[in-house]
Amino acid sequence: MPSIGDIQLPDFPLLLAPMEDVSDPPFRALCKEQGADVVYTEFISSEGLIRDAAKSVMKLDIYEKERPVGIQIFGANLDSMLRSVEIVEKSNPDIIDINFGCPVKKVVSKGAGAGILKDIDLMVSLTKAMVNHTKLPVTVKTRLGWDHDSIKIVEVAERLQDVGCKSIAIHGRTRAQMYKGNADWKPIAAVKNNPRMHIPVFGNGDVDSPEAAKRMRDDYGLDGAMIGRASIGYPWFFKEVKHYFETGTHLAPPTMQERVTAAKRHLQMAIDWKGEKLGVFETRRHYTNYFKGIPNFKEYRMKMVTSDDSADVFAAFEEALAVFGDYEFSL
Repeated sequence: MPSIGDIQLPDFPLLLAPMEDVSDPPFRALCKEQGADVVYTEFISSEGLIRDAAKSVMKLDIYEKERPVGIQIFGANLDSMLRSVEIVEKSNPDIIDINFGCPVKKVVSKGAGAGILKDIDLMVSLTKAMVNHTKLPVTVKTRLGWDHDSIKIVEVAERLQDVGCKSIAIHGRTRAQMYKGNADWKPIAAVKNNPRMHIPVFGNGDVDSPEAAKRMRDDYGLDGAMIGRASIGYPWFFKEVKHYFETGTHLAPPTMQERVTAAKRHLQMAIDWKGEKLGVFETRRHYTNYFKGIPNFKEYRMKMVTSDDSADVFAAFEEALAVFGDYEFSL
């Protein structure tokens, strides 16, 4: 059974990946209910935290029901990162995760996220300093390398472990690939198969079906899967993977009623947490997947993603349920 520090995890845990404007408390709550074993906050700027920027500070909100929960921070300045650790500790997370993988230009240009993959020594020294600055377990999420010619992830992972990193999640693409092409899990398996590695090695990237999760476990021998895009607007993914592991069969997809109920709860929790305007706006990205595959649904989806008033969105859910309540979703 893998563990992160003193946190015991089940065999082959499923982790909800940190995703900007996605893995907020409402969505984490839904994923937790559906079987996510560990959840992570959206990634938080260390510079934003120490400036007390409202958006960064708000992301520190965590709730008892979602434990174990990791707060993920990014940055490239040692002093800022250490000060942000002290701020993060006050929220009492179970894990502090460092983002060394975000490929977005505005992050990378500051040498943070995947930008640090150009300077492995800095990556290791930052991790070591943060480990020494907190009693909480420190974990890392990263990518294979900056580009195809600079993949040294086996050596990098071992060095991070040696300075006290308690687990590593690796996205099977380089920064140069962004999210294009296919994720390559072979280098992640090479990290796991390094006889010197003893911390959990989690795979990330293209875990988009129960079968893919099973391959990651059985064919690549990884310790767990970190789920990102497959869960957006579809928190049931975690439950479906676990059902497949236990039975070898697919769980029946959620009914229209279950989808509408989840979407309504999601929106209401988002409004309760961040107010009407942001709650309505930031939940929109989930509706395509909540109602994926329904023919002639465009009219209802457009109402959901263009209405600025939550009453109109709730009404669109009800209309859709009235029209498509008997729709049978295929596996």
